[in-house]
Amino acid sequence: MKNIAVIGAGTMGNGIAHTFAQFHYKVQLIDVSQEALDKGITTISKNLDRMISKEKISEADKMQTLANITTFTAIEEGIQYADLVVEAATENRALKTKIFKKLDELCPKETILATNTSSISITQIAAATNRPDKVIGMHFMNPVPIMKLVEIIRGYNTSDEVMQITVDLSKKINKIPVAVNDYPGFVANRILMPMINESIETLYNGVAGVLEIDTVMKLGMAHPMGPLQLADFIGLDVCLSIMNVLYDGFKNPKYAPCPLLVNMVMAGKLGMKSEEGFYDYSESRKAEKVAKMFL
Repeated sequence: MKNIAVIGAGTMGNGIAHTFAQFHYKVQLIDVSQEALDKGITTISKNLDRMISKEKISEADKMQTLANITTFTAIEEGIQYADLVVEAATENRALKTKIFKKLDELCPKETILATNTSSISITQIAAATNRPDKVIGMHFMNPVPIMKLVEIIRGYNTSDEVMQITVDLSKKINKIPVAVNDYPGFVANRILMPMINESIETLYNGVAGVLEIDTVMKLGMAHPMGPLQLADFIGLDVCLSIMNVLYDGFKNPKYAPCPLLVNMVMAGKLGMKSEEGFYDYSESRKAEKVAKMFL
């Protein structure tokens, strides 16, 4: 494993590229938008500067990390020599299936194809390719350079060899891999998202306000971030998408998304990315001011 291609230069994609590059892998960061690529590299540079200020790396380490990343807007150019491709595009089943179909056509036969999906079936994505044994899930946590966990998701046809290679690779970039099987939401989001959804239900039913709910979970359950603040950080559209995957996959009413969550997404209140969710981020990126609620 020498060349790692990353599809998508957004929050997760640039974090994955940063991490591999920091551990001396050659990274091909690919996005259809040059603006997204430029923004991604700027974010990586800022995050490296933050690490320098905390004396975790040197200026030379930063320059070497950036030198290890090459950007491309054409997917066929970026994946020519890839040993592993990590797809980190928008959490949309149709889009991911389309990308994997193209990757299967263009990548060398031995290339492993991984997806950073947080909930979509690995088996279903793999079915779009002629190499389902080489398709696997690598669900990194945000922010990628800091968070240690990587969920390694085995699709129905993922080979033992590919599973072991991916686990070993995760350890080489200083992550802690946890192997899980391919069912809706895997482990992280099967447990986390219903908790977030129930927190929104608690607000929706008038049991308590935003600050009160988050304070109970932070002080009472030792969570570093309250569930409503966390939902804003993840993105309410992403939360809704994952809840729909869980509901569609299990057909169990307990996974039905709260009407308030649905309404907020339809109203464009997506959390930090839109500057308003459960909190107002127009003046500060910190969750200090509660936003107007659409109850």
